[in-house]
Amino acid sequence: MQVFEDWNQKVKRTFNATNPEVVLTVSEAGSLLGLTKDQMKLYVDKNKLTKVPIMRSVHRYLLLKSEIDNIVQAR
Repeated sequence: MQVFEDWNQKVKRTFNATNPEVVLTVSEAGSLLGLTKDQMKLYVDKNKLTKVPIMRSVHRYLLLKSEIDNIVQAR
């Protein structure tokens, strides 16, 4: 039986395997900051965080783990 894998997690895993920069999904970053996915999207835009674009998707992106870690430490 094939196990369902979230598309965002699959993209993240592929990116992390091919790039030295570690990334998080919007949902993962939001959970670290205590925000919902929608709140996190607003937070990203307001604070001009780096968006790592995902090919073939205009509205989806990943976030740099290093930026999120810095925000968490500053709190």
